[in-house]
Amino acid sequence: MSITINIYYTGNEVGDAVAFAEEMEQRGIADRIRAEEGNLQYEYFTPLYDEKTVLLIDSWKNQEALDIHHSSPMMAEIAELREKYDLHMRVEKYINDDSLNNDEQFIRR
Repeated sequence: MSITINIYYTGNEVGDAVAFAEEMEQRGIADRIRAEEGNLQYEYFTPLYDEKTVLLIDSWKNQEALDIHHSSPMMAEIAELREKYDLHMRVEKYINDDSLNNDEQFIRR
């Protein structure tokens, strides 16, 4: 069972959230998170119709891996950048059972 967290970072000005994501990448913070034990995905996306928001899809092997990440020193770096760009967050958390069951018929491979 894995956990996926969708975090919508929204700034007050167009480009603030994108600048945050770019700085996360440039400073290597995102790569360090991707290298953490139990991280399955850490990717930023931009919504088509909301230029003030960036979506982070962050997936972990289990709650223990996520808890270890949350207690890491990187969280202070992330908080510092959120403050720098004055971002607000909306968070969605999903528990994946890692099976498609009857959904397989709708997926084109």
